[in-house]
Amino acid sequence: MQPLLLLLALLLPLGTGTEEIIGGHEVKPHSRPYMAFLQFLDNGKKRRCGSVLVHKYFVLTAAHCRGSSMRVILGAHNIEKKERTQQVIPVKRAIPHPDYKNFSNDIMLLKGREKTVQPHQGIQTPRPFSKLDCLASSHQLERKAKQTAAVKPLRLPESKNPVRPGQVCSVAGWGRVSMTTLATTLQEVSLEVQKDATCASLFPRYYSGATQICVGDPEEMKTAFKGDSGDPLVCNNMVQGIFSYGKQNGTPPGIFMKVSHFLPWIKRTMKRL
Repeated sequence: MQPLLLLLALLLPLGTGTEEIIGGHEVKPHSRPYMAFLQFLDNGKKRRCGSVLVHKYFVLTAAHCRGSSMRVILGAHNIEKKERTQQVIPVKRAIPHPDYKNFSNDIMLLKGREKTVQPHQGIQTPRPFSKLDCLASSHQLERKAKQTAAVKPLRLPESKNPVRPGQVCSVAGWGRVSMTTLATTLQEVSLEVQKDATCASLFPRYYSGATQICVGDPEEMKTAFKGDSGDPLVCNNMVQGIFSYGKQNGTPPGIFMKVSHFLPWIKRTMKRL
């Protein structure tokens, strides 16, 4: 029987019991300065996703990570503490890919507002999310990120250097470390890129090797899961994938949007904004 699928766009409220990076470990504080924690409201409920800083004005995440009162937290390690390294930036525009639909083209850019909100100052509420903001799926920040030791953008990939099956990459995020323990600090797991045929057989109706990457050895209990939507797949210090969906039971492999495929759209969108 075909495995049950759960689109990782099916986001759960903060503190619920199923978001997790499985088989990972805590990273050295602020050693992944490109990581961004995304918070927003969906029908009045708090939701969260991972995301990655790719430019001083832009964060890249999954297109299904949309809602109102969106804000990005940069420079964080422990998301439950008001760390001095943190930069809290309201989202000015959320730009999903124009062809986004469920399992396809699940990628978005975010751009922030002009003023930074420091953790100790309290959080200002961004303006409501509008339909005009959803023209692609990148997020535009309302102001540029201030580059520090704890906040630095990650390189976009070079289209001539795609990831290969057998290559080991990493995924970081603030999901659960078990079904009962929610991580408060940034966790990371190393995952092996799989052949397209592996995911094509598991997800025959949804997987496309042209736009997606199959990641995670089915024989190992290591993967990203619900709540890790939007987390970056990092290979050779470049963002090669954005986590989108996987099996309902949280076993590998997981599916990431192939960033190299979307490079023309990403660059075009950042240039015009």
